[in-house]
Amino acid sequence: MSDKVAIILAAGVSSRMNTKLPKVLHEVCGRPMLAYVIDACRKAGIEKLYVIVGYGKEQVIEYFKDDKNIVWIEQNEQKGTGHAVMCCKSQLADFAGDTLVICGDMPLIRAEIVNTLIEKHQKETSAATLATAILDDPKGYGRIVRDSYGNIQGIVEDGDCTPMQKTIREVNPSYYCFKNKMLFEALDKITPDNVKKEYYLTDALHLIIEAGHKVVAVTAVAAEDAMGVNSRQQLSEAGKIMQSRIQDRFMKSGVTIVDPPNTWIDARTQIGQDTVIEPFTYIHGRVKIGSACRVGPFAYLREGTVLGDDVVLGVFTEVKNSSLADGVRARHHSYIGDAKLGKNADIGAGAITANFDGKKINLTQIGDNVFIGSGSTLIAPIDVPAGTKIKPGSAVTSENIEENKI
Repeated sequence: MSDKVAIILAAGVSSRMNTKLPKVLHEVCGRPMLAYVIDACRKAGIEKLYVIVGYGKEQVIEYFKDDKNIVWIEQNEQKGTGHAVMCCKSQLADFAGDTLVICGDMPLIRAEIVNTLIEKHQKETSAATLATAILDDPKGYGRIVRDSYGNIQGIVEDGDCTPMQKTIREVNPSYYCFKNKMLFEALDKITPDNVKKEYYLTDALHLIIEAGHKVVAVTAVAAEDAMGVNSRQQLSEAGKIMQSRIQDRFMKSGVTIVDPPNTWIDARTQIGQDTVIEPFTYIHGRVKIGSACRVGPFAYLREGTVLGDDVVLGVFTEVKNSSLADGVRARHHSYIGDAKLGKNADIGAGAITANFDGKKINLTQIGDNVFIGSGSTLIAPIDVPAGTKIKPGSAVTSENIEENKI
């Protein structure tokens, strides 16, 4: 086993979100919140993950079934964060390395912060290390209490703070790294001496401090990264922050996004250099866009869309599960669904592929240098040969292509 593992807490029921879907499966920019946390752990070099599940566990496990390095641990009763970690005791009883503990509802987590936490923990050879944040408004968060030398003395939950402690701006956003043996020794000793009768992970931390072991807190978490998602409002806010990050990454890689606030791009999208994304474009799903394309305004690209280089999609054009080769033009009010378009195909205004016959989805194939006249309907399944020119306003089937040619 590696010298470090991660325990991800993903068992909770979110009453504030008023949802039947497991909270960690709610999407932020097209991906479940839990996926971002898993990615951050992976990028920080943590191979083995123990994910604590409870409410809706079948849905969570099904979504991530292809990840073979996840061990799923069930928390049958929701008895707090300390109890959730204790559910891993049998699996980690003999593990002598470091254990990261993180919440699964923190999609804004970044791998570099996880790396900073782990590096600080190992450099200081501490029993436990926290990554903390400084917030202008710390309400709702546990406060980090330090002595006059800056050593951490503990964490005081918001509701238990004295008036003086409430002024503390350094908070605990729940990024932890422990020496595994000490973590579980402390968890064995905690008791549910609180209003909720729950076992808190922070109580284990206090016991480690009281036993005289070294505990370090490193201020490494940006304010926006500290936000967990516990409501629909917070989910929306996390989406806005993530969308800004996604677009910033694309712009740094050479993509022009004309109006970022009025553009939405899925986290799974790929976009090539010198492509221009016009305002009010919506890109959802696994979409790949080549170089030097122009998309929008008001374009809608859906799951499975692949654009070659120098493709132009104009006003109110929608593309779904289709591949468009280099040089394709579809400028106005077109729908391209379940289709394969050859190089330099030209799709006229209002032309569509009728891909569904009421029972099944059918494929449209359009060859190189094909021209489809405005207002035409291509009724799939159909194969339009290279160089064909279709009259405007035609309803074209595989049987009547010849009579609808220009």
